Amino acid sequence: MKKNLLFLLLLVAFATRAQVSNTLSASDKVYGLSKFWQEVNYNFVYLDKVDRTQWDRAYREAITKVQETKNDYEYYRELQKFCALLNDGHTNIYFPQSIDSLLYNDMFGKYRIFLSNIDNKAVVTRTNQSIKDEVPVGSEIIEVNGQPTAEYLKQEVLPYISSSTDYVLMDWAVSNMLKGLKGEKYDITYRTPKGKVKALTLTHAKTTEQEVYPAVEKRELLTLKWYPNQTAYLALNGFHDPKINELFLEKLPELRKAKALIVDLRTNGGGSTTIGRDILNYLSPDTLLYGSKNSTREHLASFKAWGKFTAPKDTVGNEWATKSLLAYQDKLVHEFDYKPAQNKVSPKDKVIVPTAILIGHQTASAAEDFLIYADNQQHMTKIGENSFGSTGQPFMFDMPGGGGARICTKKDTYPDGREFVGYGVKPDIEVKMTLQDYIQKKDPVLDHALKHLKGQKLAAK
Repeated sequence: MKKNLLFLLLLVAFATRAQVSNTLSASDKVYGLSKFWQEVNYNFVYLDKVDRTQWDRAYREAITKVQETKNDYEYYRELQKFCALLNDGHTNIYFPQSIDSLLYNDMFGKYRIFLSNIDNKAVVTRTNQSIKDEVPVGSEIIEVNGQPTAEYLKQEVLPYISSSTDYVLMDWAVSNMLKGLKGEKYDITYRTPKGKVKALTLTHAKTTEQEVYPAVEKRELLTLKWYPNQTAYLALNGFHDPKINELFLEKLPELRKAKALIVDLRTNGGGSTTIGRDILNYLSPDTLLYGSKNSTREHLASFKAWGKFTAPKDTVGNEWATKSLLAYQDKLVHEFDYKPAQNKVSPKDKVIVPTAILIGHQTASAAEDFLIYADNQQHMTKIGENSFGSTGQPFMFDMPGGGGARICTKKDTYPDGREFVGYGVKPDIEVKMTLQDYIQKKDPVLDHALKHLKGQKLAAK
């Protein structure tokens, strides 16, 4: 019986993989791997944090592995696994569109299931409307394909994800835990909020039902709402579109009526640092804003050649020898000129009131740059969880078969050199969502911000 079941599972897996083309030759696959490896060695700004011996060993092993892949999907999975060794959120391998179009994450025909990481558990936080009683929100996935969820994540999901922080790594792993090709099956066991343990077989297929539960509130680029005590709530949901600056200026006259302000950056994945700073200019009393300090690696071929014959003792009091050795070690760094940004907004146009900035794991990149600029603002308090912990300027390039890659080339720190990439910008007041918050549709971060601002205004009186 067990042999028959194993045969059936293998048959399903083969049929699933068969829909993906194998367009790349063995030499194409090695070339793509080698191109990525080469560009990392030449451009990756955090190469000094990489174990080069382990990295090169992984490359040599991958040369054989990529040639043995049966199709383009398996090939790109191997590349993603190789890339994940760098532990960087701005260094990634992307599937070709031909593969992306075959991948499903939350759709399983009759079932649509969204997962979130809550206390390192895979929890159902949304479903399609018709199955909300069968798979209740708050249910925990405790097994996948016969393995405890933690073990399944460790073996099948975590090794393929590039992340600078452990908590974002787990967030992404859980939310993408059941991602797979059309037709791929997953046997899951889940525990409902009432403690009932149930089993379910899910097969990736398009879900036609549109309604989800809880309903998703449409997320605009900018949202302005009002709470009691003339407290304005301003959600800035992305700095990728300059239109947000126009929207902000349209709301500015109304915003000036605020006695307290909440700026929500929890779903802001970044975009342009300048776009975010243009908004912050109106929220800061300062005429100078101090943003992140930047550096990149420097390549000087002759210095690297001389460094081959330079010993550490030779660098004492010798700038030339020091430069040569650093070049040979791939540690030569170029520091970009640093100067604060000028804030030319007139004081009469500004909104300077007690302000709470809501942050979380999805507050990333240019939104984190916003936080660096806001770091020394005495009237601002950061509330929530650590930010994404990754920013920088990626170098993007094409990969064989229509895929793509990017490699982080710029290191950003606080002006005083403190690092936040790999750690996240920390909140002044930490507030986390719990499972009960999801079930009861509560927003404890927003609730805490409202209480905090009310307390500040009372103290001011």
